[in-house]
Amino acid sequence: MFLFAATIFVSAFLLFQVQPVIAKMILPWFGGSAMVWTSCMLFFQLLLLAGYAYSHRLVERPRDRQSRLHLILLGLSLLSLPIIPRAIFKPQGGDNPLLGILLVLATSVGLPYFMLSTTGPLMQAWYSALHPGKLPYRLFALSNLGSLIALIAYPVAVEPSVPLRMQGFVWSGLYAVFAALCAYTAWRVRNAPIPAPGPVAVPVAAEGEIAVEAPAIPPPPSMRQRIAWVALAACASVLLLSVTNYLSQNVAAIPFLWVLPLSLYLLSFMLTFDSDFWYQHWFFAVLTAATLGLMAYPFWKPGDETNMKLYIVAYSAGLFICCMFCHGEIARKKPHPRYLTGFYLMISIGGALGGLFVSLLAPLLLPYHYDLSVGLAMLGLAGLFALYRESWITDILWAALAIFLIVSVYRDIQNSRGDNILITRNFYGALRIRESGSDLDNSKLRTLVNGTINHGAQYVSKERSRVPTTYYGEKTGAGLSILELRHPGMKLGVIGLGTGTLSTYGKPGDHVKIYEINPRVVEIARTWFTYLRDCEAKVDMVMGDARLSLEREEPNGFDVLAVDAFSSDAIPVHLLTLEAVQLYLKHIRPDGVVAIHVSNKYLSLTPVVRRIAQELKKPVLQVESRENGALEQFSADWILVAHSPQVFDRPAFRAAASNPAPEPGTPLWTDDYSNLFRIMR
Repeated sequence: MFLFAATIFVSAFLLFQVQPVIAKMILPWFGGSAMVWTSCMLFFQLLLLAGYAYSHRLVERPRDRQSRLHLILLGLSLLSLPIIPRAIFKPQGGDNPLLGILLVLATSVGLPYFMLSTTGPLMQAWYSALHPGKLPYRLFALSNLGSLIALIAYPVAVEPSVPLRMQGFVWSGLYAVFAALCAYTAWRVRNAPIPAPGPVAVPVAAEGEIAVEAPAIPPPPSMRQRIAWVALAACASVLLLSVTNYLSQNVAAIPFLWVLPLSLYLLSFMLTFDSDFWYQHWFFAVLTAATLGLMAYPFWKPGDETNMKLYIVAYSAGLFICCMFCHGEIARKKPHPRYLTGFYLMISIGGALGGLFVSLLAPLLLPYHYDLSVGLAMLGLAGLFALYRESWITDILWAALAIFLIVSVYRDIQNSRGDNILITRNFYGALRIRESGSDLDNSKLRTLVNGTINHGAQYVSKERSRVPTTYYGEKTGAGLSILELRHPGMKLGVIGLGTGTLSTYGKPGDHVKIYEINPRVVEIARTWFTYLRDCEAKVDMVMGDARLSLEREEPNGFDVLAVDAFSSDAIPVHLLTLEAVQLYLKHIRPDGVVAIHVSNKYLSLTPVVRRIAQELKKPVLQVESRENGALEQFSADWILVAHSPQVFDRPAFRAAASNPAPEPGTPLWTDDYSNLFRIMR
């Protein structure tokens, strides 16, 4: 028993420890988008499905052939180590990087992850065959415990104390230990005799197991049972990914916001498969129905301003309750151990279908972020299917709930339309264009909205079309820097296109170079807005992640480099680290300025940039501009960083300076470590 338990525990730990490690390694390659993690989850779910299918077919073979094949694959997987992504796979920029992400993961961690994914069901099948009087399902709970420990350990212990590249080497070393342990187990069982059937251990609530005479093996699970397993597993997967996306899109794509929902997802697996004590069927049937109604409430009352910490807690609690219901109903109807690998295969099929929906189908088929409302409706229907005819009360309750959740999807769609004239979505996020004001007084305004945040606006009338609006007025940090450092042939760099507002500062003979990763944003800026078309300067567009592009380029000698690459209100963390600011400073003139936009609804980014500048021994200037409603200019916070303090020794800079006292204890953000929870408002 100990050998099987140890092998399963180590494999589960490594299986989920590698997920944040490898995802964080490739996150900067693909723009730091929330969808990078979702794409990684799709890859892991597909490989998990492949591993379960392999185990299901393997146990049908003779024991010695099972062992021999598994030993060969374990040996081949060691050739993939270490799991450091190859630089050759860094993207050059494109419309949809999903295939690029899958390719990087397949070449760096594919075979090791596949072998880890086979371990749980395969070891349980071997254990069940060698000990027919024992139930193997607690080994599944142990597997989820190992996974949960791995996820919790990453943001708490691993990420803060181990450099990212070293994490890859350490994991690779531990995988070699696992391979040896798994190989020893496979060798031991290859010729082990199979005992004659004896008493079967039957669980009795949470109090243990009793032995009874082995009954005849029951018939295979019905098609209805299999559909219920797949549907419930798919719903849990959809809610996991859609809640993670929601949090990541509005805060940042960081390991903490990946790990928290996934940990709750695994905790529900662990509790429901440990014993019947943790999952009380009728209690969770009612609690989940109420939770689904509460989670759908914002679709009926949109626009409420809510503290993001409260949202994190509320949606995490809702996700946990829903996953307890899904996994509890699956565990409640688990089959005889003879059908164990097929049972796990159905669960993995459901998880993979959920991942395919959120990662692949939703961005293609849904024009906006309807994933969460659709996921809630899916669970309403799946719950009704799973509980049908168990009680007339639950039938009525869940039928009414399913109707309410379907209508909630309609309300979500209607709310997103509003006064929008365009709604579009791709890998990098959801974009809307809306119009307000009137042509009669030249106040008609066209606005680009990314997620929930304004990302640029322009007056439609020709007379006012070149007015820099929103966060880019003449008194903002970016506008002030450009005006103060202006000279003939000025070079302006911009990270993050938006509507192209900053290009309006370009004069004849100037050179404006814009870095943008999202092709849809470029298309919108050129089609629906005229800032780029009317710019008097030469404009170059560089597609792809700005940091990768700057790393490939020789120093540009920018007079001003403006950094404003938020997606909704989430920040690409890799653009606000020590290494990133060092790169920006390399691309400005000795008397140039890096202007970093730090306005944010949920995060206090000012201390982060000031801490980086302090580490680099560079002068900083904070510029807080006030709202000007007459010109549609918002209040905005910018941090300016320069090589020399003499750059800011100008009357306009001194007059605009607003340098608050430094906040002690602000962590230094690097490529290896960042802590957003410390700076949440």
